[in-house]
Amino acid sequence: MSELASREAALDAQIEAAREEARRAVDAAEQQAARILRDAQTQVQAMQSAHEEALNAETARIRDEARAQAESDSLSTRQKASGRVQQAAEHILRAVLP
Repeated sequence: MSELASREAALDAQIEAAREEARRAVDAAEQQAARILRDAQTQVQAMQSAHEEALNAETARIRDEARAQAESDSLSTRQKASGRVQQAAEHILRAVLP
């Protein structure tokens, strides 16, 4: 009986040691998972910031190109209009003056 009780106590100790080891493994895994999640969130935020920065830069570039093109088109239209006003004035003068 004594031997049986001794074996049972040894098995109980082994079971408790295995439980404690399993708890430590679970705690370590949970800590690693939390660390991975924090790192991933940091990475996502960095990527999102980089994307927003690139998007803002591209938007500004497109806006600047559109503004430059509009100014160029406006200047061209003004020059054409000025030339046509000049032609109209000459045509009127020829028609009025003999």
